Amino acid sequence: MELCPVVSSYQEDIEFVLIYNCLMADVVGPRMYSCCNCRNQIALHDDVISKSFQGRNGRAFLFSHAMNIMVGPKEDRQLMTGLHTVADVYCCDCREVLGWKYGRAYEETQKYKEGKFILEKSKIVKENW
Repeated sequence: MELCPVVSSYQEDIEFVLIYNCLMADVVGPRMYSCCNCRNQIALHDDVISKSFQGRNGRAFLFSHAMNIMVGPKEDRQLMTGLHTVADVYCCDCREVLGWKYGRAYEETQKYKEGKFILEKSKIVKENW
């Protein structure tokens, strides 16, 4: 009778974790953020660029993409980092204001935000974590 070795290699441990994570992603689905009001799926965790932004009501996340949203009219808004053209974004199911989309940044150092989304932490919930 052959016994399983108690000690495994570091490489085997890494391979197990990778395989386990892939299998769990297939079973559970991707990690998502959803509307806090109606649980409509709004963004993928993989699309988070930064978690250190400030929204109207506290902490906010910068996302590269968002889905199942409506984009309101553009307006110039003076934010903490300067003047920006932004448009509020709403959940397409319940119309909850979730944050805004950057249209234009007037300062060169802020141009990386253009086309990106701010979603307020208090307006979204984690799904499949």
